[in-house]
Amino acid sequence: MVIDANVYWFPEQVFKDEQLLQRFLAEVPRAYGTVGKVRVHNGKKEIVIERPVGSPGVNYVEGEYELETQLADMDRAGVDKAVMKVPCCHEWLSLEMAKLFNDGMAEYARRSAGRMIPLAVIPPFGGAAAFEELKRCHDELGMKGIQMSAHYGELYLDDEAFEPLFQWLETYQMTVYVHHTPVPVDHSSLLAYNNLRRSYGRCADQMIAVCREMMSGMFEKYPHVKVVHSMLGGGFFTFKDMVVPPETVEKDSAKRFEDNGAQMNRYLAENIFFETSHAQPWGRAALECAVKVLGADHIIYGSSYPVRKEWLTGGPGFINNMEISEEDKEDILWKNAVRLYGAQG
Repeated sequence: MVIDANVYWFPEQVFKDEQLLQRFLAEVPRAYGTVGKVRVHNGKKEIVIERPVGSPGVNYVEGEYELETQLADMDRAGVDKAVMKVPCCHEWLSLEMAKLFNDGMAEYARRSAGRMIPLAVIPPFGGAAAFEELKRCHDELGMKGIQMSAHYGELYLDDEAFEPLFQWLETYQMTVYVHHTPVPVDHSSLLAYNNLRRSYGRCADQMIAVCREMMSGMFEKYPHVKVVHSMLGGGFFTFKDMVVPPETVEKDSAKRFEDNGAQMNRYLAENIFFETSHAQPWGRAALECAVKVLGADHIIYGSSYPVRKEWLTGGPGFINNMEISEEDKEDILWKNAVRLYGAQG
C-alpha cells in the first residue's frame, strides 16, 4: 500500500465562479505585503500569489484539482490513498471561506470512496465560531487532522496567541500538519532569486518553526498533539545534532547553550514528525541520512502533487529504491500516514 500524504487541493469552483474568485482574492492580505493575481496561461486561469509583490511563491492552476484527473494520476503512480492539503492560502482564509474549503474537501473525499483524506482548515484566531467549525470537522466530517501554516504574520506556532486552538487540538488529539509559507518571517535576503526563495525559503521557515516548537516547551501543555512538518522540517535532520546537543560533560566557565537536549529529544520522539514534500529533489543520499537520523517511523511520504507530476508518478518508486529496510519503506509509504491521519487501509 502507498499513501501520498501531501496532495494539494483547491476548489475548482473558484476558477469558474467570478464572484467567488473575487471573494477569494479579496482575502489575500495585500496590506501585509501579499497579493493575488489572475492570469490566463495556456488557455487556463492561474491564480498567482506574490509575497512580496513581484515575487511569486504559489500558483493555483485551473484543472489541476479535478478528482478524476488526480485519481488517474494516483493510479498511474501506484498510490492507493492521498491526504489532501491546501497550499498556503489557509494562512489567511476567513472562517466563511474555510467552511467552503472544508465542505469541498469532505465532498471530494466522499466522491473518491475514501481514497482522499481531508484535513480541516480554520482561522486560528477565529474565536468560538472557528472552534465550532473545528468541532464540526472532527465530529461531523470525520477529519482526524488540521492544516496550519508554519507562521501567521510574524507569529510562529509557539506564540501564546495559539494556545486556545491548541487546547482544542489536545482535547481532540488531532494531528497538526504544518505547511510551509512562501517565505519565512525575515526574508529580504531571499527575494532576488526564484529557486532560493521558493525552495530554500520554505526550508528556512520550517526549520525555524520546528526549533521554536521544541525550544518553547509547548508540548508540555499539549502532550497528545502530533505535528507533521513539510519539507522534512526544512532539512531538520542535517541540523538535529547541532540544535539538540548532548548533555555537557565538562563544566564550562560560561553557560552559552541550554542543556535541554533530553526534553527536546522527547518531543522529537513523541510529538514532531516530518513529511518529505516530494522525495526526488532531496536525492537518495539525503533521504537515507534523514531516515538514519530521524527514524523511518517519523517520516511520511508526500509528493506535493500537482506542483510537478513526476514527483507523484515517480515518488513511490524512488522510495522503494532507497537502501533502507522493507519495514522502513512501509513506514514511510503508508504506515505512518495510517497512524497519524487515520488513513485506514
